[in-house]
Amino acid sequence: MMIVAFTTKTSKIIPRICCGKWKHVAPIVIRGDVMTMYQFIKHGDIQPIKLIVRDLSILGQYGWKFIYLNQNPVAKINTRDEYTCVQFTKRVIGIYDWRIQTPGALYRILTKHNQSE
Repeated sequence: MMIVAFTTKTSKIIPRICCGKWKHVAPIVIRGDVMTMYQFIKHGDIQPIKLIVRDLSILGQYGWKFIYLNQNPVAKINTRDEYTCVQFTKRVIGIYDWRIQTPGALYRILTKHNQSE
């Protein structure tokens, strides 16, 4: 199972200008009893952060929105080849659509996908 987390806040300048409502996205991978959020910092620097259920409610209080997916992430998560948080999250989920370039576009695709199931 996976969770994709979206937020309207970021410290980066380019997403503030180029992106719409959603400024940042991060995948949360659940394997067994361990939840790990992969926080994209910059190209080649993706930090794994261990989470517990309480952390999700705290993130929700700070404006994070979660989409729950009933699919498994890719087997090996490569943290070196992606240049944006959206590219990284798409690879973890297994989406290879080049037209999805912003967190807002990814949010629309995932909410549409979850409603059709």
